[in-house]
Amino acid sequence: MGLVCSTAQLACLCGSTACSFCCSQCPSCRNSTSTRIMYALLLLLGTIAACITLAPGLQNALKKVPFCANSSNYVPSEVTLDCQSAVGYLAVYRICFILALYFFLMSIIMIRVKSSRDPRAPIQNGFWAIKYLLIIGGIIGAFFIPERSFGSTWMYFGMLGGFLFIIIQLILIVDFAHSWADAWVGNYEETESKGWYAALLSATFFNYAVAVGAVTALFIYYTHADSCDENKFFISFNLILCVITSIISILPTVQEHQPRSGLLQSSVVTLYVVYLTWSGISNSPVRECNPGFIPGLSSHDVATQNRVAFDKESIIGLIIWFSCVLYSSLRTASKSSKITMSENVLVQDNGAVRNAGEQALIGNEVEGRNPDAESGNDAKVWDNEEEKVAYNWSFFHLMFALATLYVMMTLTNWYKPNSTLDTLNANNASMWVKIISSWMCLGLYVWSLLAPVIFPNRDFS
Repeated sequence: MGLVCSTAQLACLCGSTACSFCCSQCPSCRNSTSTRIMYALLLLLGTIAACITLAPGLQNALKKVPFCANSSNYVPSEVTLDCQSAVGYLAVYRICFILALYFFLMSIIMIRVKSSRDPRAPIQNGFWAIKYLLIIGGIIGAFFIPERSFGSTWMYFGMLGGFLFIIIQLILIVDFAHSWADAWVGNYEETESKGWYAALLSATFFNYAVAVGAVTALFIYYTHADSCDENKFFISFNLILCVITSIISILPTVQEHQPRSGLLQSSVVTLYVVYLTWSGISNSPVRECNPGFIPGLSSHDVATQNRVAFDKESIIGLIIWFSCVLYSSLRTASKSSKITMSENVLVQDNGAVRNAGEQALIGNEVEGRNPDAESGNDAKVWDNEEEKVAYNWSFFHLMFALATLYVMMTLTNWYKPNSTLDTLNANNASMWVKIISSWMCLGLYVWSLLAPVIFPNRDFS
């Protein structure tokens, strides 16, 4: 429903006639939901634009952009750099720079907004045409920024922001795992249906089977019998941690405080940790231990040294990224949010009811509707934040700014535009970012299991 309402809001960019027609065909929804989805669509469109710049067919056209023409000092003269190929990465940096800057500014503007009665509320919930025009104009202007050290400097901001978003992504994934298990176990307990029980077992077995298969593939392709000790350590250590975490999830003490805790959550977390491990070691700069290694600036083949490395790992990363963005836009905080700390990320149920005052006077109204709505005179998107915001507007934009930086690093394969690097997709720093993130994911999940045990007097329900 929220997506339909947001589509209607997007139609408002085309004029009042399109807006009126679309809104008349849409069901009503909360303003908090519609607005968050609109920003998610804005971020998605920006990501699509960044992906387009990586298309091989556009490299000839992009070679003529101003920053490419002004990038003669980009690297030392003795190093050959084919701007026709590298320009795709640098274009992604500029598009995401404007998107991140926009969300950062919105985050600052929305600090300490308590309700939609605040004068800044229209900026948050409206003026979509102006917002799109500002972003488009900013992106065009960003292509005139001389390269020099812009790419290498902005890369550090991207790596820091990407790491911070991975932490938020971990929170969302752990919350999703708890919510999924809570819903299915609850359905099984209420109905005692063997179908739900079979679904629980099947999902758990499938996740663990994929994880075991992936770990086996990592040992085959990313290690050798007499070398690659670092990769062997990362894979083995994370595998051991996943086994320990799974055992903790079914301990009697944990089950006593969280009866619906179990292997389904652990299987989801294990699968994500295996992905982070793969993503980390795929950024290893050790040539013989990385089958995806791309020869870099030392190569005499200019086309090879600068070709875009948009591989399977990046595609999976983008799918997980957008799933988390969409989940954070649509999901309402549940009882697991207090444990996973996602109550600050997801929409809170602030108890607002549409036309609450009128419903108190008119007992025969259907919830969420009023007589005007039946005649088509009622607003389709209704304000549920007049008394209290349903989510932290400032933190929401900060999260989307970090999401922009994460997708920038994912699209460019965490590429460091620096002449000291020998590869386009091998970066020791990015490898450690992913590996440390995998440990943080397991730590966060274990905390969500042990917190009710350690603090029995605290209400986590």
